[in-house]
Amino acid sequence: MISYGFRKEIDLSFDKAVEAVTEELKKQGFGILTRIDVK
Repeated sequence: MISYGFRKEIDLSFDKAVEAVTEELKKQGFGILTRIDVK
């Protein structure tokens, strides 16, 4: 099977990582339109 995509490991909890990514997206003019809880 062909594997493709991006991967980055960080030393944060899931919730903290989501918060950090959301803030960085805001700095670039992006935002989150929809959240889906798949836990």
